[in-house]
Amino acid sequence: MEGKWMSSQSQSPNFHLLAKIKEFTLSIVTDLSNGQSPVILIHRFRNHCTNPNSNCFCGSNLPCGKDVLTLCRESHVHRIDVMLRVLLIVQKLLQENRHCSKRDIYYMHPSVFSDQSVVDHAINDICVLMQCSRHNLNVVSAGKGLYLLYIKKTNFVSCRLVMGWIRFFEGKRLFDCISSPNKVHPIPVHVEEVKDIISVAHYILVVEKESVFERLANDQFCSANHCIVITGRGYPDIPTRRFLRLLVEDLHLPAYCLVDCDPYGFDILTTYRFGSMQMAYDTKHLRVPEIQWLGAYPSDAERYFIPKQCLLSLTAEDKRKLEAMLLRCYLQRDVPQWRLELKMMLEKGVKFEIEALSVHALSFLSVSYLPSKIQGKMII
Repeated sequence: MEGKWMSSQSQSPNFHLLAKIKEFTLSIVTDLSNGQSPVILIHRFRNHCTNPNSNCFCGSNLPCGKDVLTLCRESHVHRIDVMLRVLLIVQKLLQENRHCSKRDIYYMHPSVFSDQSVVDHAINDICVLMQCSRHNLNVVSAGKGLYLLYIKKTNFVSCRLVMGWIRFFEGKRLFDCISSPNKVHPIPVHVEEVKDIISVAHYILVVEKESVFERLANDQFCSANHCIVITGRGYPDIPTRRFLRLLVEDLHLPAYCLVDCDPYGFDILTTYRFGSMQMAYDTKHLRVPEIQWLGAYPSDAERYFIPKQCLLSLTAEDKRKLEAMLLRCYLQRDVPQWRLELKMMLEKGVKFEIEALSVHALSFLSVSYLPSKIQGKMII
C-alpha cells in the first residue's frame, strides 16, 4: 500500500488527511483479519548523491527507491509498531485541531520509542506515506512555551529570530518589525498562518549564529541598510526554512547567507539552498534555491587581511566532512564556484569564524564587510 497525493485544492486539509489515515489503517486491519501480513511501501528520497555526471533525480519529487515493510520480518515489526502509535497520536491531533511537539510524542510511549530519533523517523515515514509535510500532521519541533522564552538580560528570544523592515500577522498576532527595525522578534512556528506580509526591505540576510545576529542588532544594521535579518541559530529547523522560503516567494527579494568559514557553516548554507537528506521527501517545500553565499569564504582570509592568529587548523573530522561534501552532485552541477571555495578550504587546511573579522574593529562586520560584499556584488 502506498500513500496518495493530497489535493492542493483541498479546503479542508485535516478532513482529507484524516480520510487517508483511515484508509491506510483500514487496509492494515483488513489484511490482518484475512490472515495476511500487510505490505507497507515507503518511498525513499535524497537531496544529493555522489555522482555529479549522473542523470540523478536528487532534490526532485521522484523517489530513489523504497522500503518494503512487512510483519513477516522481525526487524520491521518494531518500526511498524512505532509508526502506528505515532499515527494514532497524529490522528487525534488532527481530529481535535491541536498541535504538539516531537518531544511530547516521545514521552507518550518512552519505553517503546526508546529514543527521540525513533519518533523522528516514524514522523518522516508517515509524511512519505501520506504525501504531506510535517506541519500538516500538526507536529512541531518544540513547544510554543520554549519558542517564546525571553532572555531578560539582552531581551533576545532564545529561538529562531527575525528583525528588519517587515510587518506580518501570524493568525491574529501582529509582528511589527518595521516600527523598530533592530528589535528582535521570534520567527513563527505556524508559518502556514503567516499573512499580510508588508516590507520595504532591499534584501534578506540569513546569518548562521545568534552572536552575529546580536552584533548586527547592536550596530543598528537594519536601520542603516534597509534589510531583513534572520537566524536559525545553527542548523535551521523547518519553521525557519519555511518562513525564509515564504518571504523570498512573496517579496521577491534577493537572499544572502552568512556562515562561518568551516565545514559546518557550509553545510548550513547548503541546507538552506538544497535542503537536508533527512527531509529530502519535502525538499521542494523547504529549499530556497535563490539564496546566495555572501561569506565567509576561504578567500576572504586574504582579501580582508585576517591574521594567522585568527585562523584555526582543520581537524581530521573537518577534513573528512569536506571531502564528503565535495562529492555532492549539486555542487558541481549548480554552484561550481561554491565547490572551488570549499576545495580551497581543504587545500589551505584552515578555517575561521565570522567573529574573526572583529580583529579590525568591533563593528567591522556591519560597517565594512557586509556593505562591501553587497555593494560590490562579491556574492556567489
